[in-house]
Amino acid sequence: MSPSHSPLEEIFAAHIQTLALTLRPTTVSEYRHVARGFLDYLRGSFPQLRRLSQLRRDPHLLGWLCRLGEHHPPLCNKTRINRLIALRRLLEDLAANGHPIQPGLIRRDDFPPPPKYLPRPLSPEDDRLLQQELRRTDDLFANALLLMRATGIRIGECIDLALDCLCQLDLDQWALHVPIGKLHTERLLPADPDVRQWVARILALRAQAPPAHLANSEGLFLPRAVGRPRYAQILRAALADAGKRAGCSCHVTPHRLRHSFATEMLRLGVSLPALRQLMGHHDIRMTLRYLEVTQPDLQREFHLARQNASQPHRVPVIAAPRQPARADLPGIRQAIAATRYLLGMFRRQLGDEKTRRKLQRLDRRLLDVAHQLDQIT
Repeated sequence: MSPSHSPLEEIFAAHIQTLALTLRPTTVSEYRHVARGFLDYLRGSFPQLRRLSQLRRDPHLLGWLCRLGEHHPPLCNKTRINRLIALRRLLEDLAANGHPIQPGLIRRDDFPPPPKYLPRPLSPEDDRLLQQELRRTDDLFANALLLMRATGIRIGECIDLALDCLCQLDLDQWALHVPIGKLHTERLLPADPDVRQWVARILALRAQAPPAHLANSEGLFLPRAVGRPRYAQILRAALADAGKRAGCSCHVTPHRLRHSFATEMLRLGVSLPALRQLMGHHDIRMTLRYLEVTQPDLQREFHLARQNASQPHRVPVIAAPRQPARADLPGIRQAIAATRYLLGMFRRQLGDEKTRRKLQRLDRRLLDVAHQLDQIT
């Protein structure tokens, strides 16, 4: 925005320039786009408005909301929600910085209902055919896509993987280090033998890449001779072509691989908190959007629950401690441990808090006796 623009544009431009110090370039571009559209509307409909203190909900903000609803082609609810959130953030920031802006210009009821997307995993048959085709192709792109399917990582996270992304945590524990990405977080994903095999295959294919590709992607896991956005387009096109060759019944996208990974993990018994970490989500509600619970899943879970409900609940029986075979120090130590266990079980069944505290003090005395026996031993 040049200095010849109105004072409102200069104020918005200066604040967005401040946001650029901490936000991603794509996010800053979205703020600029929303601010430009709002200011263009004010300039065309209310040319006399020159100061932020003149902004009113009616007619300025309500008129802009009507303009969003009349957009051609129509804007989806998700886009309208994002623009409202961006403009509200800008107005709240300017008000916090001392600009005289009336509160409540954008209210909760201004937001349209958010869209409810259905999960879009591949069908089991399409998933099988696609993986078979990728294994048959066995080039750099195919192995990268197989790695995405096996770990559920985003396409941007796959492109940004470092050359040393596979790290060993323990003797038999390996993990794939996913760098800081969309949600400004990084994570370690468990790497089974299949994942390690694909990583090794990609490294072998990487060594055969042209020197120009390797020079342009130093330190990166996937070599490329083009920029990051263009490389993502090439990877998406390679996945779509593989889906067509495999005979899949739908258009295959990288996000469908992510949906398929989440649904598969749920069916294999992974809990929702663990799945949230595997997916790299901040909110478990986002994880739920990726899951497809089919009718066979419902049937299996229902009948399993009914089987468990038909079994009577059994109260554990407290067995008396066995007498030691010999009166030696290990036998006495074992008897004390058994007595402490029985005291703990009995204490948890009592409702009298005073008696429970007495038993707890007695347990501490037995623990002291056990420590003294350990010193004697």
